[in-house]
Amino acid sequence: MSKLPRNDNEYEKYINRRFLERKTFYTERIGDLLSWVMGRAPADSAWLTVMGNINSIAVATLADVSCIILVENAALDDNARQKAEMHGVNILTTEENAYQLAVKISKLLEG
Repeated sequence: MSKLPRNDNEYEKYINRRFLERKTFYTERIGDLLSWVMGRAPADSAWLTVMGNINSIAVATLADVSCIILVENAALDDNARQKAEMHGVNILTTEENAYQLAVKISKLLEG
């Protein structure tokens, strides 16, 4: 699990150099209702949520999202961490709320 940087320059370096080298995302999706995300999150999107449990890993796998970004310092429980490693689900964390992060990601993706 990785911590996202705090300022915009660090975000750009982190996302462009470290994360995107592994897997690219083209849009972000915000949501905590798992069934909604499973049915509506586009493949290869970054999923912003506070849900850090094993069910989130299953949804991320089924929806084929590029990563889960846990916002507002949401915790990832141990079972979820193990499942994420097993299924290759990328997990990132940030202290920012979903809206603030989505705005930053959108600016980077437009850029």
